[in-house]
Amino acid sequence: MTVTHRRKWNLAGPTVSASSIAIIGGGASGVLMATHLLRSRDPNLDIVIIEKRTSLGRGLAYSTDLPDHLLNVRASNMSAFADDPDHFVHWLRARNIQIDDPTTYFAPRRLYGEYLGQLLHETSNEGSYGRLRIIDEECVGIVERDEYLELRLADGSSVVTQRCVLATGHDQKASSSQSLLAPSGADDAALPDPADQVLIIGSGLSMVDTCLSLMLAGHHGQIVAVSRRGLLPAVHSKTTPMVLQQADVPLGSGPPEFARWFRDLVTATEARGGNWRDVVDGLRPHNQSIWQSWSDASKCQFFRHLKAWWDIHRHRMAPQVSERLSEAIADGRLCVIAGRVLDVRSVEKGFAARLQRRNSLIVDEIRVARIYDCAGVIADPEKSSNPLIGSLLAAGMARPDRLHIGLDVSTDGALISREGIRNDRVSAVGPLTRGTFFEIEAIPDIRVQCQRLATALLSQPSST
Repeated sequence: MTVTHRRKWNLAGPTVSASSIAIIGGGASGVLMATHLLRSRDPNLDIVIIEKRTSLGRGLAYSTDLPDHLLNVRASNMSAFADDPDHFVHWLRARNIQIDDPTTYFAPRRLYGEYLGQLLHETSNEGSYGRLRIIDEECVGIVERDEYLELRLADGSSVVTQRCVLATGHDQKASSSQSLLAPSGADDAALPDPADQVLIIGSGLSMVDTCLSLMLAGHHGQIVAVSRRGLLPAVHSKTTPMVLQQADVPLGSGPPEFARWFRDLVTATEARGGNWRDVVDGLRPHNQSIWQSWSDASKCQFFRHLKAWWDIHRHRMAPQVSERLSEAIADGRLCVIAGRVLDVRSVEKGFAARLQRRNSLIVDEIRVARIYDCAGVIADPEKSSNPLIGSLLAAGMARPDRLHIGLDVSTDGALISREGIRNDRVSAVGPLTRGTFFEIEAIPDIRVQCQRLATALLSQPSST
């Protein structure tokens, strides 16, 4: 139910459906959440998605239109449904896309955005007529009433619901420079002249996307990428993930002990003719349990010393993308530096940046026409630019997790208040829940989380 108001919110005795669930956010996490809820046969289910973007399912990751921006996960593992692993592959083949081997095919990200959008459309039309509504607005606050939740929107209207799910996804870092990772249709003014030297802060997958964007636009000047360790993402290859039982994994051991166990396992696997990817992919079903078995001190230790190494092996790039990057490095178009940017100042026709290389006292200055911030998204909710997150923290309805990498939630996704009380009417999915689950940013992990939460929400008795 949507209730409008003039100048102030005024909800006197609204009628609220007992089976109403609102999803705040219409990116990948929100669409997956809605899709799993709509698999229910409950004819009274009342779902609303609140999303200010006009295109559902795309979010930050899938809003690109560039064909060279590929998924970082093979098609065989990108189904929206863990219990129907070939769903995405069937969708691709129904569109006459030739796939010889789904385990080595990496689809363009724009196609995956189309898949999610169409998936929601099809699901809402399969016996679900009238059970799904879309509101093209931004939610800026949540007010808890005795018998319902009031979701306040930026246009001054409100939505009332019994339960809601936060699925706002990544909070993109505000940057002083224009980024090529801006939403589809960004002004070409963000592009430098083809021969200009440019600087990228970061060397992960976002840097890879920015390099590809520049090269596709005809840029041939040098691209300098700087990150603390100068590590590039590893490349995918065909793997046979090893089968690990939970009893095989040393849960509770600290990061140093776990790293030794991991290296020994890789050595043994390689001796049998396998490779490290078999171990990394075999660990995937256990990653969240490993994270949850660690103390806060162990988690901080992992972040300081091991996370960068884990990320480049866990979050890999497609072989085609790796080839393009390797060619650019070989011919000097891309230079990756381990170090840090000390400071930047404006100069004629661009910027002067002072760089200090890792393990060196020497400081170099380079002149660049553009600087792109690809160091990552905002993780600390207290630094979020999302007005809803700020409102929840200010009201005490939510609090950051202890590492400040997301909101504090229970292991079943319930939001935890400032006082440490779980909220059974407000849940969260996706990157917002990093602190509890850590590995919760890729589709294979989010789809399982959404399936479990959908089952739990649909089994809850209503509060009316």
